[in-house]
This record gives sequence, C-alpha cells and structure tokens, in this order.
Amino acid sequence: MPNASLVIANWKMNGNKALAKEMVTSLRDNHEQFQAVNVVVCPPFTLISDLTRECYYDDIAVGAQTVSEHESGAYTGEVSTSQLKEAGVSYVLVGHSERRQLFAESDEQINQKVKATLSANLKAVLCVGENKSQRDAGETWDVVSQQVKNALQGIAPESTGKIIVAYEPVWAIGTGETATPEQAQEVHEKLRALVVELFGEIGNKLPLLYGGSVKPGNAKELFSQKDIDGGLIGGASLKTDDFLSICQAAQG
Repeated sequence: MPNASLVIANWKMNGNKALAKEMVTSLRDNHEQFQAVNVVVCPPFTLISDLTRECYYDDIAVGAQTVSEHESGAYTGEVSTSQLKEAGVSYVLVGHSERRQLFAESDEQINQKVKATLSANLKAVLCVGENKSQRDAGETWDVVSQQVKNALQGIAPESTGKIIVAYEPVWAIGTGETATPEQAQEVHEKLRALVVELFGEIGNKLPLLYGGSVKPGNAKELFSQKDIDGGLIGGASLKTDDFLSICQAAQG
C-alpha cells in the first residue's frame, strides 16, 4: 500500500491556459479517487493566476517553481514571496537541479531562498540530487547530504512543518531513466535519518518526495517504499491522464 500523501506537478516552462483548465477540471472531477492525497501544481509564473482562479477549493494547491531571496528592489525578472502569496501560491520549489545548473544557484543562495520562503509562511520544497558522474563515482550520499545541510543551515526545528525535501537524481530527470524503488528508498532512508538528526523527532514527519521520470507505470511501486511520501512529477504532469494516474497510485 503506497505511503504517498503529496504529489507535486512541476510544469517547468511548459503549459498554457487550456492545460490549466483541463488539468484542474480532471483533478476536480476525479477527486474521490485520491482523497487522501494533497495535490500541488507548479506552473510557469504566467499561469499562476489561472490556476488559483480555477482551484477554488483547498484540495488542489498552487506552487511556484522558484522565488527570489529578496523581498523587493531592483531585481528585474525576479518574483518575491509576498507577490507569490498575493497571487495565491502556497508552495515554492527551491534549488531544483535546473536552477542549480542553468542559473548557477549556489547552496548559499538556496539557503537564503528557503529562509525567505519559510519567513513568508509558504511551504518550501527543497530539491536535492546527484548527477550521473557523481553517482558513478559513488558520491550520491555525500552530494545529497551536503545539499540538504547547506540549504537548511540556520533553520529552526519549529519551521520543519513547512519543509518538504524532494530527492531528484539529476540523471533521471527528463531522461526516461528512473532510480529503482530500492535505490530511491536507500537515499530516502538516509534522508529520513538526516532530518531527524538535524531537527529531532519532528523530522520523522517531514515529507520526503521522489522525482525523476515518475510515470503511471512505476509510481505505485515507488510510492510503496517506506520513506517515500510522494512525488515531484515533471514530464508526466503535463499529460492529464498520466498525472491523474499518478495521483491515484499515491492513494493506493
């Protein structure tokens, strides 16, 4: 029986108004099939208002794919936590591998973004994961644990209820490759021990998500692992039927 209680869609730089309406309508019409699952959709900034307008009940939340660490100022192209809150956002992805690789986000900047997100009473979805060369070199846990420690440095235990950690092996994002359920569980088990070490027993309640080519065909087995509490879904979240099937897999 799956343990999953949270499924987050990351549309990246994809989607349009038609998809937003189609997705919300499908999720709403089939909600009885995954009532125990919290669903979040993270669209591009331009579609946030469309989704928040459509999501008029609490079972579908809206998230942002990134946020500025600054509250306001001369930062052209950036979006602040207060602006996201005003738009109806309640979750923020922080430190996604594409932000780290393509936009040179450092561990220090990610830490600042986590703190800004939590200070605004938004939920921070911290993304961590190793690339293929790091995995091949046997450095997976060294990389992942350091990313977590750096990103959560200076975070008080009382903020733990607003933190989610998503393990996304970079080599499995958008490649069609997926960590086996056993590989994913091995990292999640260590993540569980790490957040308990950092925050005490409250760390046992911190949601741990898996991301990386999650599909309808592998979702149930991944979500059945002891320390996997849900998924961060990329490509499959752009296909209404696939995303619906993944939500249903999380329900069990």
